[in-house]
Amino acid sequence: MMMARLEYLGKRMVRMDWKAMWKTTGLLKQRSGKGRLWLMRDMLKCAIRYNAGYVDYKIAQMYRLNEQQRNTVITRGISNDIVRRMNNKSYWHYFDDKAEFNEQFKEWIPRKWIRINDKTNPDELFALCRNQSHMIGKPLEGSSGQGIKKYLSEDWKAGGKEFLQKLRNDGIGILEEVVQQHPRMASLCPTSVNTCRIATLLGDKQQGILYAFLRIGNGKVMDNVDCGGMASRIDLDSGRLMTVGADKQGNTFLKHPMTNTSIIGFEIPFWEEAKAMCLKAAEKFPEMRFVAWDVAITSDGPTFIEGNSFPSHAIPQFAAHYPDGIGILPEFRKFIDC
Repeated sequence: MMMARLEYLGKRMVRMDWKAMWKTTGLLKQRSGKGRLWLMRDMLKCAIRYNAGYVDYKIAQMYRLNEQQRNTVITRGISNDIVRRMNNKSYWHYFDDKAEFNEQFKEWIPRKWIRINDKTNPDELFALCRNQSHMIGKPLEGSSGQGIKKYLSEDWKAGGKEFLQKLRNDGIGILEEVVQQHPRMASLCPTSVNTCRIATLLGDKQQGILYAFLRIGNGKVMDNVDCGGMASRIDLDSGRLMTVGADKQGNTFLKHPMTNTSIIGFEIPFWEEAKAMCLKAAEKFPEMRFVAWDVAITSDGPTFIEGNSFPSHAIPQFAAHYPDGIGILPEFRKFIDC
């Protein structure tokens, strides 16, 4: 185990963004009151013992945790190991290719969409768009909201052929109707579709929903935390938000800064239906035992935005969501050995 951790650490150090790490230690020096040298030594200790990168260290505020608490944090190294053990890579493409995902899980995706490639029919593309005011374009693969663009009716007014070329120039692989979220969900942040991140795990000890968070936008089209959004933990039984909103920089919010809507206690509509949808979908590819589903809530119920074959470990370890310093790894250990 120790050799594997050292090997992982060696690979990470080769690819390390040392400039970003130095900047991070400067930020943490201000926040923690500890010296830079102490922080760097402690980061190295956490890297060796817990497979924690400097981003893990910052997000989980590991400088404030004792050894017992640190042993409950899911770090990048631990998360990578879980994904590789749980998910057969031969099946990742059903989730990584957004068009393929839409086809496989179309039972829960009523919105119209079209794949963009050299075989796309410009007339079919124009027919899809002409009665819409705006559409969402995405690369076929990718995460963290990268490459997602919003297109308006003026973009296709010249016809399907010109618009198709624009989409291809922009690197778009799929064009979709915009999801109209439930008015209650829009009351948090109207500029983005605020999605539930619901993780299912088909573990050796038990199977079911491992965790759930609501991702909330903060002025941009995307709700992703890598795009400035925030997240709050969802109580699995009630569907209510149980923590403050927190972003990747460590900022916390009792109320949304744009809408002044209270975050703690916010109740998600159609919560039972959303859970049931994810549990049913998890049965489709049992070779993919650990999937994080992004679920939008509309006035008609829940719908999938996408499924993640390699779930991000960032959201489930925000320090603000675990004020007692006990992280989410104990929840994983109810399902699997890790």
